[in-house]
Amino acid sequence: MEMPFDPEHITGLSEEEASEILKNEGYNELPSQKKQSLFSILVGVLKEPMLLLLLVAGMIYLVLGEVKDALILLVFVFVVIGITFNQERKSERALEALKNLSSPRALVIRGGEQKRIAGREVVRGDILILREGDRIPADGVILFCTNLLVDESLLTGESLAVRKCESTSLNQTLLPAQPGGDNLPFVYSGTLVIQGQGVAQVNSTGIHTEMGKIGKALETIAEEDSLLKKETTLIIKNLAIFGGILCLIVVVVYGLTRGDWLHGLLAGLSLSMALLPEEFSVVLLVFLSMGAWRLSKRDVLVRRMPAIETLGSSTVLCVDKTGTLTQNRMNLSSLYAEDEYCEIDNDRCLLDEKFHELLEFGYLASQQDPFDPLEKEIKKITEKFLPDHEDIHREWKLVREYPLSKNLLALSNVWKSYDSRKYVIASKGAPEAIFDLCHLDESEKEKLLSHVQEMANRGLRLLGVAKASFQDGSLPEKQHDFEFEFIGLLGFVDPIRPSVAQSVKECYTAGIRVIMITGDYPGTAQHIARQIGLKNSDQYITGPELSSMSKEELAEKTKTTNIFARVVPEQKLAIVNALKLNGEVVAMTGDGVNDAPALKSAHIGIAMGERGTDVARESASIVLLNDDFLSIVAAVRLGRRIFDNLKKAISYIFSVHMPIAGLAVFPILFKLPLILLPAHIAFLELIIDPACSTVFEAEPEEKNIMNRPPRNLEERMFGRKNLALSLVQGISMLIGVIAVFLYAWYTGRGEVDARTLTFATLVISNLTLIVANLSWSQSLIKTLFSENKALRYVLIGALSGLLLVLYVPALRSLFRFSLLHGSDLLIVFVVGTLSIVWLRLLKSKINV
Repeated sequence: MEMPFDPEHITGLSEEEASEILKNEGYNELPSQKKQSLFSILVGVLKEPMLLLLLVAGMIYLVLGEVKDALILLVFVFVVIGITFNQERKSERALEALKNLSSPRALVIRGGEQKRIAGREVVRGDILILREGDRIPADGVILFCTNLLVDESLLTGESLAVRKCESTSLNQTLLPAQPGGDNLPFVYSGTLVIQGQGVAQVNSTGIHTEMGKIGKALETIAEEDSLLKKETTLIIKNLAIFGGILCLIVVVVYGLTRGDWLHGLLAGLSLSMALLPEEFSVVLLVFLSMGAWRLSKRDVLVRRMPAIETLGSSTVLCVDKTGTLTQNRMNLSSLYAEDEYCEIDNDRCLLDEKFHELLEFGYLASQQDPFDPLEKEIKKITEKFLPDHEDIHREWKLVREYPLSKNLLALSNVWKSYDSRKYVIASKGAPEAIFDLCHLDESEKEKLLSHVQEMANRGLRLLGVAKASFQDGSLPEKQHDFEFEFIGLLGFVDPIRPSVAQSVKECYTAGIRVIMITGDYPGTAQHIARQIGLKNSDQYITGPELSSMSKEELAEKTKTTNIFARVVPEQKLAIVNALKLNGEVVAMTGDGVNDAPALKSAHIGIAMGERGTDVARESASIVLLNDDFLSIVAAVRLGRRIFDNLKKAISYIFSVHMPIAGLAVFPILFKLPLILLPAHIAFLELIIDPACSTVFEAEPEEKNIMNRPPRNLEERMFGRKNLALSLVQGISMLIGVIAVFLYAWYTGRGEVDARTLTFATLVISNLTLIVANLSWSQSLIKTLFSENKALRYVLIGALSGLLLVLYVPALRSLFRFSLLHGSDLLIVFVVGTLSIVWLRLLKSKINV
């Protein structure tokens, strides 16, 4: 079909003018984020207290000649630097995805000639020719159009294409409206022409487009450290200060009491080795890496590992309706004709004869090879239910099309068979427009409008269908000149994902509030909310209402409102920020470009991998590769398990270091021989490191993990109760091993026997401590025989190693041990286990 204008009358810019504008305003692309140098990233990483301590520890190990330990710590430092470098580049990749998306090829008119150029070379003032299937390269004002439908879901999140109209003013200063909504004379960069043709004049390029505004928002959003990282950093800082003070005291006391300042310095360094919290870094890395691996088996990609733990403590889940709760495709699900409804719910649904005509003329009113999703669905359903039926009329010839117009939201196709002089006209469009074409009286309109309202309340997008015939020689200029007869209504629905309702229910059980944020109408949003079981589905806030609110008012409203309708991307970001102001831990799901700023601003951004855009995936912390909403619940469960087990591991680390540090300080204070030598500390580290990382990470979740609310933001990972328990456990172990040492020393057993008994008791006490801290809800016996294979490996390995150093002469000599007899082993076992077991009852009573 020809365009209603002559392209020769539009000359557009000259090549010289276009080159000058390009030189002054730059390319039509999003500017790349300034890349950070490796040196600047390194400086930023080294500001972390954790890594400073590790580097100092590496230097200490080198001074003491422990080259292997120093190299291990330095390797770990480089691993952390690599992870941080990757994190710093994530914003850049998000902008790069926007840049690629927003730079398609473009057909322009320059110097009176049509030419195709790279989208990045389009400049302000260029004349764009828009055709079906084109990706629009820049924002512009429509000069001419014919039946132009544009898919703006990348900007609005809504799957339905919107109608465009011609501008009444060719003045470029005409202010553009927000994307979304019918009958607007504006087109936007990155959107897709679904149907029709048009010509537009570019008024914005690059960062000044709606797409560019989203990119600019991504640049300005600063990502926050996870709660876990903040608290771990604080713990390490406090422990480092405490350890430094204690080491200084040891050096001074040793020097003053024994007059040997060099050995006093070495004693202080040995104590720093015992207190150095290098396990914290290992634990954090191992727990989150293993968590990411476990989630990958559920088709969940973790782009930012700390988000796993943060998701476990999230209190609010903000959900984008289209493509997240729904499948982002329109299904023809309901038919209305002659006062009867028909639901198309399965492949074997039998259609009554009256609905054949409705499908027939809906089919005839569509393009023969449609690009529009609604027309594709009409074609699919008609050919499925009327495969061999004469109603399809494959032999008919299309002789004329009457397009949509601003004044009449309906289109008509005129058909003629090869053996007849009679024209058949099929029309479809907005129900009100079809009623108008059919010249219905008020009572008929009122009756049909009640059915329209009833179907709309079910979340359906409706099209009316009508038919007419014509026998005169020449066709009229207007559709109104035909005598149309109303046939019925076609109802389309964007179906809900099958797993969503169950997932929402599990979120509520876990104490997580669910909020729906959508660009759709409130009625549709409420219908979806009722289907998925969303609470307070009778309350909603619209975008226009939201824009008139202050930050404080919005923050107050978000405390009770769970539906936000007709919102734009900037408002989604405002909602997320309002929830954060209320102290909520916000998780945001989405799949479109419009979701990217909110995904990045939220504590946890969750992108849909199959249907999601590159921009959403690059901005998110977690990507659901299979778009399975249930995977979010699995991630929450794993996040809570990681936090629980991390809490147990940190308690263990605190407890186990107390007797080690105590045995380093005790002989110095009381002028006794040294108990623990460097080889002994190294042996203990062989137990502590795998225990606090592998064993605690592999421990299964507690039974009530998804039946309790998220942890309070004010609750510290290592609070007073945990600290008290760790202190009691550590002091109990220290008392036990010192008691054994003093018993052996004052009974005349000698330095070597006393050291051997003390060390063996410390190992048994350490193993008992591991078992006691693994589970808070089951007995020690059940924990000992649980499914945790790593526990068995550590127990067997540690006991085997202890027996080897005690009973293999070469090793016994290397460790400066003596031979233990049966009575000695009984003392070791009884004291080592009782120093921890008696605390189990206390632990259950204080309910940590």
